[in-house]
Amino acid sequence: MNTEKVKISSKYQKMIDGLHKSKLEINDKKIKRHGSIDIDDHGFIDFEDFSFKPECASDGKVHGCALIGRNLRRFLNEMPKYINPDSALATCWVGTFDRFVPLGIAEEDKPAELEELMRKYRITQPGFGAMNHLCPDMEIGLKTGWPGLLEKIRYYRKRNRPTDPDFYEGEEQLVLGILEWVDAHRAYAEQLAENETDPFRKENYEEIAKINAALTKRAPETFREAVQFLAHFQSVDRTYFAGGALGELDTLLEEYFERDMAAGILTEEEAVWILASLFFNDTHYTQIGGLTPAGDREVTSRLSFLILDAMHLLHIPTNLGIRVHAPVEGQTEEAEILLHRAVEYTIEDGYGVCYSLDKGISEGFAKNGFPVELGRMRVKCGCNWVAIPGREYPLQDVTRVNMAVALHYAIEDIKEDGCHTMEHLWERFCEHLNTMVDCIKKGYDRHYEIMQRNLPEIVLNLFMHGPIERGLNCSNGGVDIMDLNIDGIALATVADSFAAVEQRVVEEKRITWERLFELLDTNYEGAERERLMMKNIRRFGSPDSHAEYWAVKIRDYYVDLCKSSPTPKHHLMIVPGMFSHGDVYAYGKTLEATPNGRFAGDAISHSSEPDPGFARGVDTFSPVLKANAVALTQAGYGNSAPLHLDIDTGLIESEGGVDALVALIHAHEQAGGTLINMNCVSKEKLLAAHEDPKAYPDLVVRVTGYSAFFASLSKEYRQQIVDRFLSA
Repeated sequence: MNTEKVKISSKYQKMIDGLHKSKLEINDKKIKRHGSIDIDDHGFIDFEDFSFKPECASDGKVHGCALIGRNLRRFLNEMPKYINPDSALATCWVGTFDRFVPLGIAEEDKPAELEELMRKYRITQPGFGAMNHLCPDMEIGLKTGWPGLLEKIRYYRKRNRPTDPDFYEGEEQLVLGILEWVDAHRAYAEQLAENETDPFRKENYEEIAKINAALTKRAPETFREAVQFLAHFQSVDRTYFAGGALGELDTLLEEYFERDMAAGILTEEEAVWILASLFFNDTHYTQIGGLTPAGDREVTSRLSFLILDAMHLLHIPTNLGIRVHAPVEGQTEEAEILLHRAVEYTIEDGYGVCYSLDKGISEGFAKNGFPVELGRMRVKCGCNWVAIPGREYPLQDVTRVNMAVALHYAIEDIKEDGCHTMEHLWERFCEHLNTMVDCIKKGYDRHYEIMQRNLPEIVLNLFMHGPIERGLNCSNGGVDIMDLNIDGIALATVADSFAAVEQRVVEEKRITWERLFELLDTNYEGAERERLMMKNIRRFGSPDSHAEYWAVKIRDYYVDLCKSSPTPKHHLMIVPGMFSHGDVYAYGKTLEATPNGRFAGDAISHSSEPDPGFARGVDTFSPVLKANAVALTQAGYGNSAPLHLDIDTGLIESEGGVDALVALIHAHEQAGGTLINMNCVSKEKLLAAHEDPKAYPDLVVRVTGYSAFFASLSKEYRQQIVDRFLSA
């Protein structure tokens, strides 16, 4: 296999550079209109004059499959048509549907009985009503095409003869709208071709018109047609509910690539331009590399390298992941070369792929009672999360149980009842945490019952195995595997707090319980010495510390809460996770002061990571300590809890460069880690960009599992990245 970097002629390099420039211009306009953007760097085009008047239900909202389908069909037909002059592909999206349409759940279907608990425990992401956090199997669409999907809907509607036609009516309206929208881009491309004087661009527009015309009649047959189909899906998927996954891009497209290369109708540089056009269209999550389900063969191909090259050459936010695994006996070295290349690009570009780690994902998933082969089929398809394409409904990254809130109420309890012991504090903490997890489980039961008639997965249902065949939404039996996630957050905040109380109050008796309560109530006002005393213990991440003991104990109890029982009514499986996204400031804002010396309103800790600065005074390479801590406290059932490696370029040179980072990645994978997000920038550049973001418009960083222009982020989100760098 050829593992060399692609050779790009000036013609294609110019087109890719044009896409890069367009992205910066589009991004600048969005920031000026909407302000900071702290989520994935979505690729929508902001047409300021576009508006849409929806058809609503009697309650003024849009819900139900048929009504949503009719509105989506009109929306696709009415929104502006778009083809970037440097792109190989047509279509775009203009923003999420809910910006234009009052999507919502009927009042009678909301879990009113849980609202008081959610308010008390500040559960702002309860899982109930969540959308799109699953991975489609794009091979379904690539094999049938849009006309084939329409035929499939009509076939199963006739076969199943549902008493309520709402589900199939909505799905049919959507696909009819997509076909009309694709044909409109055919006409638009023909119009652009007629007015174009540049021979290459004219030919490109003509080819785009030809491809879109073909895709209104049949399934994709060539590499470029297949990628255009994926771009169609991207735009529709993002439009409906900001869905964001494509799956294993190299294996999805390998057949088309190899066939076209053998036929002489595609070159490598053309393939890279087409892939760059797809990445320009949107930051949908994709994966390259990995193992077959049997685990006996690597899937790395020449196309895997070209996908990586396309990301590198385009140099805009691209949510590409590489699956990392232990070497397979008797296999060639292509997978290891691909990993080294990815790390090289991270060092060169400052950001790059994220590293999805096989052992923790596959073996962890098997602990839920599934074959490990299914675990290997799970694909990186979200900010931190993985899922089996087309077969799993996991709803990862839609829940947050802020364990520091449980600690706050536990402290309030023991202050009031007068029983001031560590044992009683732990007992009360466990009781409150149990209530929080139980609340989310009950919300998931209601979610299962009401989502089909309110907010069905109308787009993703088309690309899953079961929903169309059964006439059931993904959320209530449409797919075979339902393993709903609950994420616990603030692990280090809580572990360091327990350790600080144990050391300073119980063991050393340097602070009384009463004085601790006073410090927390007054937010450490006028008590900086005591605050620092509570903070400056051996914190979580420091080997063999009391805080590490507490982190493991908290993790074990939290995992048991999730795994010891399913949801109470419908017995849906719960899989624990520990992922905070970038929401550490949002959850910290509403949280009182904590015993680890954290002020009220300050950020909580990230996922299962130690807090920044945990390794000060420890004579060890801190990324190694951090990696050990994150591996130690994984939830352990296949859901990813990331390790963020934010490394100064100067440190890379002194610590061994690419080989050292590759070794660290492999070590974390073998230790049971699940995901690594890496930035590699000089501290000087990062600090300068934080001070004046506009001076560095094309600096791209990994915020957590997603990438974004640094200048797009709010000051708070930029600060958390800066904090990670400064403490590395």
